Amino acid sequence: EWVVSGDEAWYGIQGFFDWLEGRRYKVQARVMIARYRRFDSCASCGGSRLRPEALAVLVGGKNLADVSQVSIGELEAWLGDLELEGSARERGGRLLEHLRGRVSTASRVGLDYLSLERQVRTLSGGEAQRIQLATALGGALTASLYVLDEPSVGLHPRDVGRLLDVLRAIRDQGNTVVVVEHALEIVGAADHLIDLGPGTGRLGGEIVAEGTVSDVAGCQASATGRLLSGETRLRRRHREKPSGQVSIRGARAHNLKGIDVDVPLGQLVVVSGVSGAGKSSLVRSVLGGPRRADPERGECHSVEGGSALREVVIVEPTAPGRSLRSNPATVSKAFDGIRKRFAETHEARRLGLAPGWFSFNVKGGRCEQCEGTGETVVDMQFLDDVRVPCEVCDGTRYRNEARAVTLGGRSIVDVLALSIDEAREIFAADASIAGKLEPFARVGLGYLTLAQPLATLSGGELQRMRVAQALASRPAGTLFVLDEPTTGLHGSEVQVLLDCLDELLDAGASVVVVEHNLDVVALADHVIDVGPEGGPGGGELVAAGTPAEIARAADSHTGQALREAGLPR
Repeated sequence: EWVVSGDEAWYGIQGFFDWLEGRRYKVQARVMIARYRRFDSCASCGGSRLRPEALAVLVGGKNLADVSQVSIGELEAWLGDLELEGSARERGGRLLEHLRGRVSTASRVGLDYLSLERQVRTLSGGEAQRIQLATALGGALTASLYVLDEPSVGLHPRDVGRLLDVLRAIRDQGNTVVVVEHALEIVGAADHLIDLGPGTGRLGGEIVAEGTVSDVAGCQASATGRLLSGETRLRRRHREKPSGQVSIRGARAHNLKGIDVDVPLGQLVVVSGVSGAGKSSLVRSVLGGPRRADPERGECHSVEGGSALREVVIVEPTAPGRSLRSNPATVSKAFDGIRKRFAETHEARRLGLAPGWFSFNVKGGRCEQCEGTGETVVDMQFLDDVRVPCEVCDGTRYRNEARAVTLGGRSIVDVLALSIDEAREIFAADASIAGKLEPFARVGLGYLTLAQPLATLSGGELQRMRVAQALASRPAGTLFVLDEPTTGLHGSEVQVLLDCLDELLDAGASVVVVEHNLDVVALADHVIDVGPEGGPGGGELVAAGTPAEIARAADSHTGQALREAGLPR
């Protein structure tokens, strides 16, 4: 009691967390609170969230808690059968039709297995995006412009067809739908295509082709057109036989139904299945869980064969650097070599400047007004903070004295403004710089500038940056786990990713990928298909084997999609 509650001299554990609650506006305080908190069902309402008076109101024999516990698919059927009579029909008829439309839209975008009470924090990224999609598309607007950024993220090919039906229905209501998308199924269904490029970063920003799908497919200058025409196809080098396997027995995390799975080592293993089938639960919670002390790691009877692995690394689509100042130069460690080169110049030696003086993370040559961030934050009280370039250094991060020291005619600011490819060319003879940057160029990130903040990168770019770090490490004996790494990648960039994964395998690593991209599934060495449906209807091992064996599996939605696409070729 004393440890928890304390006394006049000791504030106690409870006092500490009460103090933290008053500082919830700080991210670190919220993280600390979350680490030592768990969710228990309320003893008064049994988890229904409602008072007895609210639960006493029935519609069609169900109260609000009953309706919240069923899946959206079951709710759609219940609403379809619900009949209102007399005055109830007058009061709730229009509301009922509106509800039917909303629930139907959610079901059509592949959320039929979720319940209304499901907490958002337990959803995958694809599921969360589709909830936003259903919210935006579930109305009855006309003469409106809908703009969607990669709505196919997290969708199995079976569900992409459902999404297209929803988008066409919105168009047919008199609306305009603009979609940023890489999935060829959606690109090929467009009424009008605008293809940007021809390259990435500074090499892009131009309209390469525009018109109908056939117009773009006939444009040789368009990488998208070559994919649409079938001229460009993904490929992989042939892999050797597995070097061993990790056997999972009785996996029952989340919706997994006690399944047994064998994961070959030394190969590219793809885990497939419809959204909510249990793929991430199997790979991240069960296979990746034992790598750390995780109180929510997936339950299973046993994991055998793990002694053959040095470690398990989950490649997250998050920034690898913790600081707001993190950028490709710091993450790659090339900045160490750059600062050393500047410290070796005649002017720096004359002034007695060490490499640390050219860092924007510590005092020295950095601008102290912005502390090396290049921007100042304007507190807008109840609105989001506004970031503006620092008035002292004009956003360069450095003092005039630091900018006066040059290397090959370039100041430290000029060097950090170079792209990774440009820096590799200029410092080709310096392995401490060019060698550190090479893995990032190999994963297709050569267009990024050395000083580009990681906070401005997309999830796909961040995941490839993680792969680049893996290439730069000693990957032998390591199992790398990637969750939908092709998200946000053009087909040409997917090829670069596959080449990098092959390099990891050649170096003695093992790779497990959760993926919906059919071309990647068809190029895998081994496929584990989970399902057959999502939510309660999933969690079973549907099929396992080569892509050709999956394509022959009658009960596999992935197999059916492979057959319809003519894969594997």
